[in-house]
Amino acid sequence: MIAPEETAFLEAIEREPILSRTLEWAAINSGTANLAGLAAMAERLADAFSALPGEVSLLDPSPVEKVGADGRTHTVSTGRHLVLRVRPEAEKRVLLTGHMDTVYPAGHPFQSCDWIDADTLHGPGTADMKGGLSLMLAGLAAYEQAAPTLGYDVMINSDEETGSLSSGALIAELARGKIAALTYEPALPGGIMARARPGSGNFAVVVKGRSAHAGRNPDDGRNALVAAAELAQRLYAARRDGLTVNPARIEGGAPNNTVPDLAVLHFNMRPRSPDDLAAGQAIIDAAIAEVAASHEVSIALHGAFARPPKHVGAPTERLFTLVSQAAADLGDSMSWKDTGGVCDGNNIAACGVPVIDTMGACGGAIHSPDEFMLVSSLDARARLTALVMHRLDRQGAQR
Repeated sequence: MIAPEETAFLEAIEREPILSRTLEWAAINSGTANLAGLAAMAERLADAFSALPGEVSLLDPSPVEKVGADGRTHTVSTGRHLVLRVRPEAEKRVLLTGHMDTVYPAGHPFQSCDWIDADTLHGPGTADMKGGLSLMLAGLAAYEQAAPTLGYDVMINSDEETGSLSSGALIAELARGKIAALTYEPALPGGIMARARPGSGNFAVVVKGRSAHAGRNPDDGRNALVAAAELAQRLYAARRDGLTVNPARIEGGAPNNTVPDLAVLHFNMRPRSPDDLAAGQAIIDAAIAEVAASHEVSIALHGAFARPPKHVGAPTERLFTLVSQAAADLGDSMSWKDTGGVCDGNNIAACGVPVIDTMGACGGAIHSPDEFMLVSSLDARARLTALVMHRLDRQGAQR
């Protein structure tokens, strides 16, 4: 049941300000590679979150390298990450995370919002996750009216959609010592919360062979493209229950009259468990060694499993019980199920911190021009945030 002291701060949450911010933020293109848009978004977020107690900082990203079509690595620029620290001296502290970037680049045609019906807003990043950021802020503002003692950090990164490579170390640093974490990815269809998640690794393999004339002396060459293709086939054949493999792209090659001496294979692996991750790494290592030997080429591996599998243990079960009870007290039933996607909740869980990572707005068709958000979920989920924070404060750690 909702206690009288909880009713007081929950009644302060109104839908219209949350929606207004969401519309304002969705109008800013903040695709992961749009540095100007990310800078504008970061400034708006810094201004908005400064309404909470504590200190807001915009932190420079860690360096990130990417393999180009020429087989060489180059530095990728990413935006700054926002961090707000509230009551850092508190004995009990929580981490709340979200991301300001979207999957829609500056030149994408999906740039504005419109209404499908009175409750359904169609727009870029509305569900994933500018609505989530706006309701997080509203929930925290309401919680601050409840004589809070709980400390918390808010982290909003600029590169979640590309794997959080420039913010992974920051996430690990902020997760340290936290009793719980809340991440504002959109809920699954029907408002279902995500339970366990697989891990994910993105890799680039640079294959270097030897060029030769395709007519005069082809046997003197070592065909990097053929070696890369065989490597892709070997990796794909190794997929199994608990480990998906997706060879995504081969770059390189040469003119038709030349044996190609360079190819770059890009692929993704998703392990369900730590054992599957270890097996995936062993499969990669073995396939590279076998192909390199049989084709007499050199092969260099780049990338890693940046998202470990998200395990759900007893502490996370207890956190979900607290969250689902809060939802029930607010009049919403809540369930959760395993899902195939990955997010920063994977990284937080790998630090041993219980996390619920679908605290954001309800909606659907994310990562597509059909993305939409249910406006009625904004104030509902803001109340859930405020109530969960209050009960974490009063009930203590979930460990």
